[in-house]
Amino acid sequence: MTEPDGISEAQIKAGVSKLLHEAASTSGRSQVCIARDAEIDRGTMRRILAGKREATVSEALRILYGTGASPHAHLLLYLVADQDRASLWMQTDLALFFEQLVRHLPDALEAQFGDHLHDVKPRWAKGTAKRVARLLAEHIDYLAQKDALLGDGFDRKNGVGDA
Repeated sequence: MTEPDGISEAQIKAGVSKLLHEAASTSGRSQVCIARDAEIDRGTMRRILAGKREATVSEALRILYGTGASPHAHLLLYLVADQDRASLWMQTDLALFFEQLVRHLPDALEAQFGDHLHDVKPRWAKGTAKRVARLLAEHIDYLAQKDALLGDGFDRKNGVGDA
């Protein structure tokens, strides 16, 4: 039996190591500080980041936390999307948003669907994701317009920007 693309043991080990290395190198923190905050021996962390030792899930989350990244978001992005996406979103507000969205989604689904929660079909996921993204984009545009209007009103009230 052949293994599906991207989930062989070697590929996962290399991908997680690369993700952790990227988080550490883009964090602006020393490996000593990251290891201390992650409560991992410096030598162990060095071997993990070099791909010579596989990180446990706990170690990976703690290293990501020690780098200042959103630990759950980046590990989840690596698992459900790809390592490139997890790296691209490294240290961004988008990663923080994704982490909070995924963290609160199960409760929101249960509250919204109630007894019909198990009627949800997997085939609806892609379309739902597109709709949620579109609604979010519209909401962000609305908030930006609202902020601009409130900002203009505030500035005029305080005499800022008046010629």
